Amino acid sequence: MPAIASKIGGPMRRALGLREKSVIALVGTSLLVLALAALIGWKALQSVRSHLGAAYTRNFTLLNRERMVAPVMRELALSLRLARSEAIRQWMETDQDPVAGARALREAESFRQDFTDHSYFLIAAGSRNYYFNDTRAPFSAQPRYQLKADDPNDAWFFNSMRSSQAFNINVDPDTKLGLTKVWFNVQVLDGDRRLGLAGTGLDLSEFLHRFIVTAEEGVTPMIIDRNGAIQAHPDNKRIAFNSGTQATGADTSLFGLLQRAHDADDARAAMDAAYRNPGSAELFSARMADREQLVAVSYIPELKWYTLTAVDLDAANLIDSSLLKWVVLAGLALIGIIMAAYVYALNRLVMRPLFKLKHSAQEIANGNYSITLPAGRRDELGALTGAFRVMADKVRRHTAELEDTVRERTRELVHANKEMAAAHKKIQDSIAYASLIQRAILPDRQLEAAFGEDHFVLWRPRDTVGGDFYVYREVAGGCLIGVFDCAGHGVPGAFMTMLARAAVDQAIEEIGAGDPAGILRRAGHVFNTMLQVDGRQRDIVTMMDAGLAHVDRDARKVVFAGAGISLHWGDGGDSGTVAGTRRSLGERESAQFVNEMVDLTPERTFYLATDGILDQAGGDKGFGFGNSRFVAMLRRHATLPLQRQPGAFASTLAEYQGDHPQRDDITVIAFRFARQQGHPWN
Repeated sequence: MPAIASKIGGPMRRALGLREKSVIALVGTSLLVLALAALIGWKALQSVRSHLGAAYTRNFTLLNRERMVAPVMRELALSLRLARSEAIRQWMETDQDPVAGARALREAESFRQDFTDHSYFLIAAGSRNYYFNDTRAPFSAQPRYQLKADDPNDAWFFNSMRSSQAFNINVDPDTKLGLTKVWFNVQVLDGDRRLGLAGTGLDLSEFLHRFIVTAEEGVTPMIIDRNGAIQAHPDNKRIAFNSGTQATGADTSLFGLLQRAHDADDARAAMDAAYRNPGSAELFSARMADREQLVAVSYIPELKWYTLTAVDLDAANLIDSSLLKWVVLAGLALIGIIMAAYVYALNRLVMRPLFKLKHSAQEIANGNYSITLPAGRRDELGALTGAFRVMADKVRRHTAELEDTVRERTRELVHANKEMAAAHKKIQDSIAYASLIQRAILPDRQLEAAFGEDHFVLWRPRDTVGGDFYVYREVAGGCLIGVFDCAGHGVPGAFMTMLARAAVDQAIEEIGAGDPAGILRRAGHVFNTMLQVDGRQRDIVTMMDAGLAHVDRDARKVVFAGAGISLHWGDGGDSGTVAGTRRSLGERESAQFVNEMVDLTPERTFYLATDGILDQAGGDKGFGFGNSRFVAMLRRHATLPLQRQPGAFASTLAEYQGDHPQRDDITVIAFRFARQQGHPWN
């Protein structure tokens, strides 16, 4: 025993004799740690500023992008709808017809209040007459001026007409109108023929104020096109006017602002990366205006524009410098106090007791939980000693409890999964049954009995059940056929169809089949009444598109009225469209529905379709199928038997749709009144 004590005591005394030297070494080490902490703190601060700058530049760019996309896309969408108007297209084919011209201008005037700038323009390629109306002057049906090929100020028109792009967004001052706007120039097409241009404009100063001008110091937002031409900049002298249709100079290009040779390569790489990943913000560093700046670029594919933000990290207020100084001083003082306390506490409270605990701790670490530990003290080491003492018992007890808990949780999860599977099956069974109920209200048997092979129905809900339905009612001297598109999809849309069907049936009984416009008005009123509680409208979407056609067999006429749905017809050679109103049933402001008549000739086929097929995204750019493609599809397949047309339509739509998901419920009804022996309508 004495020998063992001697072996243990010798090292202990040597360790205690080295205590004073250890304290001196700890003081020196603490000073070194303090210096290193200061250096690391400064580096960390620079890193924080760099990360904050990158995050700020990205977020500012993405925020500016999102603020701009919605209003600009709204103007572009309205301009595209204006250019696709049938009335405007027919007028531009021969714009010398005063009746067609008046109808086209009335159509354009119906769009004017929807445009943000309350303005529009029309240009017929044949006459080159420039029609323009805005709120500065009363409406004028006369052209403002005539474009000339040898006038440099009119070059934008001829370049736009030669362009393969359906539209361009061009920043340009119109010297003849005395206006500088962001112009939306959309081609008016008849197949592959370019008939003219139509569109609107946003006031440049208002556009810059909303999206470009900022009060943030050191921050310069701008907009460029794919070639780097500046479309918007806080400095108007930097804007490349008319860059959408002609080359631009170095002073009005992003690459002209870059002062280092490799900055242009970095900028192009960032632009290419943003082009491949729309919605992202790509960073690069560049020297502009004699300052090192961090630049973020994000691509807007719908507009073919880039939004950029150049941030001077030295000028931008990313971190409050006055507050930073006090934070640094407080941090240094705190580190000094902590290091001094650490040296004292380490020697007084840790080093000496630690030698006593060392042997016992090693035994416990080796798995010997039955070791006798030194008596505990009322401090941290005493608590540690007590913890070692009870550790073995706790480990064994906790292991057993954990195994029990795992088994119990496993049983609970298995039971919960079974309940979830059962609930999911009930829901799917209910929806499948709801689909059978919804199919039961559709007049498929009546249509088959009335038309036989002279009709088809393409009904394709987006989900198992949907918000589209169609009606058929045979009346004296003819019949009534219609399609309806309720707000919503899936189960909510299916419930809406039940209410809508009841409203339509009531309206037909009250108004009579010969007045489709009256039926739509009455059905809209009844539908809104159903969705009211205590005389107030419920907080749900109640709008419904509708197209209703009354076939008068004796008069050989079709009377049509539509709310957001048009009637198309074709006979293999000629074709046409009877457009419904743009308002839907159930809107707060009631629409004026009008009955339109079309001749019921032999071999003429009529088509009614909801907007599900027109709005279906597809193609390389994800655009909607659209009216022009739909009409072209009708003409291409007009000579096919009606029983083969659904397959042809579905194949055409699937080819255009590609990998894009179905957006909406799709319904198309076609019917024909051919003169055949034994046909019920002859």
